[in-house]
Amino acid sequence: MVLLNGLILKFGYAGLFLVVTLGNLGFPAGLEIMIPTAGGLAAQGHLAPLGLIPGWVVVATVGVVGEMIGTSVLYAIGYYGGLPFVRRYGRYVHFKEHEYARVHTFFEKYGRLTVFWCRFVPFVRGVVSLPAGISRMPKRYFFGYTFLGSALFCFGLSYLGQYAGKRLDTILPVIHKFGLLIVLASIVLAVGAIVYWRMSRTRRAASIPH
Repeated sequence: MVLLNGLILKFGYAGLFLVVTLGNLGFPAGLEIMIPTAGGLAAQGHLAPLGLIPGWVVVATVGVVGEMIGTSVLYAIGYYGGLPFVRRYGRYVHFKEHEYARVHTFFEKYGRLTVFWCRFVPFVRGVVSLPAGISRMPKRYFFGYTFLGSALFCFGLSYLGQYAGKRLDTILPVIHKFGLLIVLASIVLAVGAIVYWRMSRTRRAASIPH
């Protein structure tokens, strides 16, 4: 985390772009901390505004661009790699071939909500693009919902960091705890969705005449 902060301080918005992009390629960048930190650095004058555009807006915009590029790479790998990718590399990411059909069905039903809400879940937000691509989720839905979630995430946290200003040391622990609560809530929702999906499938199978 200190190294990533150093990248932002040393290279400014370019460093922030690199950090956000890596975070959306599965690298544990802790973006729920990095984005408000960058917003706070902008408020303190460490990241200069571009013309009349406030620094926190630039931070958020750079964040959204980095997120879209990072997620696009993983989505493309899954989308164009498909089943051959799963067969060859799935074991390295604990994804097995027999799970392919289930993931495809899940994203057909819940893909839009999944890619949107995962934008607010630490770490998961950086890897959800791969199964979305593998399931061949329609591009217009994937990129549309990803952009909406990323914009809310980046602009919201960047403004929070800007608002905190020099009180970053006080507010960052609160942000971290909030991120943990989001993870727990998301796990509960994901488990509930899976249980509901399996129960629905069982009911449909039972209703089919033999």
